[in-house]
Amino acid sequence: MKILVTGGLGFIGSHTVVELQQEGFEVVIIDDCSNASENVLDGITAITGKRPQFEKLNLRVKEDVLDFFKRYPEVGGVIHFAASKAVGESVEKPLLYYENNLNSLIYLLQCLSKKDNSAFIFSSSCTVYGQADEMPITEDAPVKPAESPYGNTKQIGEEIIVDTCKVMPQVKAIALRYFNPIGAHPSAEIGELPIGVPQNLVPFITQTAAGLRDQLAVFGDDYPTPDGTCIRDYIHVVDLAKAHVVALQRILQEESEGNYEVFNIGTGKGSSVLEVIESFERVSGNSLNYKITGRRPGDVIQAYADTSKANSVLGWKAKSTLDDAMKSAWQWERKIRKQPY
Repeated sequence: MKILVTGGLGFIGSHTVVELQQEGFEVVIIDDCSNASENVLDGITAITGKRPQFEKLNLRVKEDVLDFFKRYPEVGGVIHFAASKAVGESVEKPLLYYENNLNSLIYLLQCLSKKDNSAFIFSSSCTVYGQADEMPITEDAPVKPAESPYGNTKQIGEEIIVDTCKVMPQVKAIALRYFNPIGAHPSAEIGELPIGVPQNLVPFITQTAAGLRDQLAVFGDDYPTPDGTCIRDYIHVVDLAKAHVVALQRILQEESEGNYEVFNIGTGKGSSVLEVIESFERVSGNSLNYKITGRRPGDVIQAYADTSKANSVLGWKAKSTLDDAMKSAWQWERKIRKQPY
């Protein structure tokens, strides 16, 4: 079966393409390369020995999406990553986020609804929970008003999928609400490579250590947490990629309950910003230049997952540690900067 991976040249998407190909799936990637490079295809090929098909197009252009499905009628499943994803940027550019993240989703679902059967895996986020009342966060936790436009697009995206599945039983969907993906493939052939200034913590850490950034800003040390910095559930991107494959197989093997399910994907453990910095310093042997600054709009205090549902129902569990992820991220950074290991 051929699987479409949107945003397949991105950080999570590229690792998922690797896992799909290693499980025997045929993959076609759609990416507009707005925050990724076609060179990622070389890394995927180096790992798997097979180059996935690639289509460069913008999913916000409905005619192009319709044309794609006409040219690829054999596509039987979609894993949808393509979206703008930076919390801070979404606060500054809300209309861009609503246009990019919601229009593309709608066009994909419209095309899938015309098929007899289709599988759809949605890249959702723990941001749908806002600042949850209890930790760890279960799938039954209330979905609160979003702290950012980015988070709101994930909430609205899930609502769109739910409403679609109610009236279109031929569309079977799973939303994976994952927490904070970090790290890189152990081969160091693919990893996180943001264009411009990184919006996420770990690539900013590694770029600072590599000399590309003068200093890392830690946004606030006055939160009600043990060390005053925000707490997140940091999951190795390879573990996360494997979860997408397992979710897809669940639908294809007709094991899902109903035609819409939701799973948290994380490690079940929260780590503070300072603990992530300490982990990096431990595995790299480098001291990181960082400075405490003011809080960043849109950030929640803490969020980490209860993964018992994914563990029991999907048979999936995160295996890598924070140190594992930080070590792989540093190996990737040094490779792309051509620094010795």
